[in-house]
Amino acid sequence: MPIINHQTVQMAHGAGGKLSAELIEKFILPRFANEALNRLEDQATLALPAGKVAFSTDTFVVSPIFFPGGDIGDLAINGTVNDLAMSGATPLYLSVGFVLEEGFSLEAFHRVLISMENAAKNAGVRVVTGDTKVVGKNSCDKIFINTSGIGVIAAGVSISCKNLVPGDKILISGSLAEHGMAVMTKREGLSFQSEILSDTAPLCKMVEKMLAATPEIHAMRDPTRGGLATTLNEFAKSSQVGIKIYEEKVPVRDDVRGACEMLGIDPLYVANEGKLVAAVPAEKADAVLAAMRADKFGEAACIVGEVTSSHTGMVVMQTRLGANRIVDMPLGEQLPRIC
Repeated sequence: MPIINHQTVQMAHGAGGKLSAELIEKFILPRFANEALNRLEDQATLALPAGKVAFSTDTFVVSPIFFPGGDIGDLAINGTVNDLAMSGATPLYLSVGFVLEEGFSLEAFHRVLISMENAAKNAGVRVVTGDTKVVGKNSCDKIFINTSGIGVIAAGVSISCKNLVPGDKILISGSLAEHGMAVMTKREGLSFQSEILSDTAPLCKMVEKMLAATPEIHAMRDPTRGGLATTLNEFAKSSQVGIKIYEEKVPVRDDVRGACEMLGIDPLYVANEGKLVAAVPAEKADAVLAAMRADKFGEAACIVGEVTSSHTGMVVMQTRLGANRIVDMPLGEQLPRIC
């Protein structure tokens, strides 16, 4: 009889036979069991409320897969949940696709699955379908995860990066650059007096509070790869407006700022995984800000700037010295493989 009690991923785990079934039944189903997933069909049959549907997909290849404050598992769930929420949608269902490297520890895989289970519960979403593939040793780095998601957008909500108008206020839900610096310091073996933790978190409940304050939010985005600078440039170019922010108002924790300075990295360009940026009409800004601060992931929310009719398509930051500097798009990735 063949050996089936393995401690690491085998090529046979992706071959569709007994070991594939064992991987699903012993590892995956106990974490995500629900009526749609338990059928183990090639697709999930779902009931959706009436309204517009938001659909998103993302692939996660972070290295290392375990880092201070999180891991590739909760990152994958939160990342797709947040992409849906940025359209104003209520996330409902996710699919999950795994690419596992031959020899990857099943104990580590189980740890990732538990993290994903907890993240899905916290976000109020269900994993309803998925797939697992195994590739040869050195063909991938331990584990890659793809997540796709479906959410429903309520009537009257129309959020887009093309909606900004002069006078809008720019809000951010908290301090910047924590995820990128958490991954970077772990990868490079750097240590500081206080440990920098990833900010990975589901933002859907905060968005619900914001929309309850007003449905007139013009744009939202979670500033992941490329950080705040990239997000604001995308806003400015898509809406053909200018954006001005103030350095003294942009929140960055002292330890994170110190790590960025030591590595020669601008925190405006570092990825975040539990923050959002919103463009809101000026008269609604205080109400939205209060709603953000009422959520545990938005307690440090603040207004960092406004939309202008000048310097169209550009982002300008007023420095602490009173000078203005252009905040441009990055030419490339400062920190590779952080999400």
